[in-house]
Amino acid sequence: MMIKVAISDLKKGHFVVDIVEQHGTYNLTRAGHIKNNDIINALKAKGVESVLIDSTKTIDDALSVNLHEKHEKSGPVILEVTKAKKLFDESKKLQQQILTDVQQGRTINIGPVIEATKNTITSIFKNPDALICVISIRNKDEYLLEHSVSVSVFMTIFARFLKIEKKIIQQLAIGAFLHDIGKIRVPDRILNKVGKLTQQEYKIIQKHVNHSIDIIKATPHISPISLEVAAQHHERSDGSGYPMQLKQGEISNYGAMIAICDVFDALTADRCYKESYSHIKAFSILRKLAQQGKLVPRLVDLFIKCLGVYPVGTLVELNSHHLAIVEKSNQEDPINPKVRCFYNIVKQRYIMTRNIDLAKDNDFIIRGVTAKEYKLDMNKIIEFLLLEG
Repeated sequence: MMIKVAISDLKKGHFVVDIVEQHGTYNLTRAGHIKNNDIINALKAKGVESVLIDSTKTIDDALSVNLHEKHEKSGPVILEVTKAKKLFDESKKLQQQILTDVQQGRTINIGPVIEATKNTITSIFKNPDALICVISIRNKDEYLLEHSVSVSVFMTIFARFLKIEKKIIQQLAIGAFLHDIGKIRVPDRILNKVGKLTQQEYKIIQKHVNHSIDIIKATPHISPISLEVAAQHHERSDGSGYPMQLKQGEISNYGAMIAICDVFDALTADRCYKESYSHIKAFSILRKLAQQGKLVPRLVDLFIKCLGVYPVGTLVELNSHHLAIVEKSNQEDPINPKVRCFYNIVKQRYIMTRNIDLAKDNDFIIRGVTAKEYKLDMNKIIEFLLLEG
């Protein structure tokens, strides 16, 4: 029986068919069971006032609880994304405040940066996959903010993988968080230019590193390691980088690390003048730069190993003509991670999600893809996966 239920009366176990009344314009991707209170709260937050449920499909409360506990026990990374997204957004707000302070001639207050990077490090040591997944949800209009936060996250994950001391990791994270702060002194018309930069414009862009160095040097209680990381993020092993044209042997290990993190994030992010590359394509470009003598080959290989051939949050096309999101890397079999299947390519529609361990299943990955290749939105994909529980 189809029954209209007010959002205040919606319970775990109800099978929601459609939205009846709402303040906004939210559309359900598909019908499904309410598996936890977070889903109800999410519907409330979107302005939903009442829904249509199929009472014949209601799961009793005990079974609903068991279902929820089953998901909690399995601990899919997607359930941690909401917490990670909040942390990421808070870091973006802090990044915006710092840019405003610098623009208005105020000295950077390093205290909030220390706190933000400390929270990020704690989150990464607990579950690095969730933040990597969040980085996949990009807004090209906020590239400057998201890039600095993302590079700091990648730097932290990489340093943890290399077993660098935790107190050093925080200094690396702070340097990465502030590495592009000097771009606030580059005119927007040049920074966001769609066409090819002139030689003079490129020289102005390059000056952002010098600006970053000056700003960070003027920041009280900043560590030499944090400054070093920001100062060397555009140096290249063959001396073709800037601003100091350092060569291999002159660039620190930390400087070589951030160069890789910086390039990788720039390649995998949508920007106002270019679309993102898939992770696999970005890895290929990193390897090519290493072969050309611009990046350190050993560190590039370790970075790829750190993230996995198919990093968590990567979208992949399966041989079964489905799209899936990578939820867990497989260290023993890197090309066959654990994925969550969610979209039928042939029918062009979302499907009931299914967890697949590709190391044990007959299905396999054809290629890494981006959401826009299928006219999908990464935010909507994550939202759908969260609603699926």
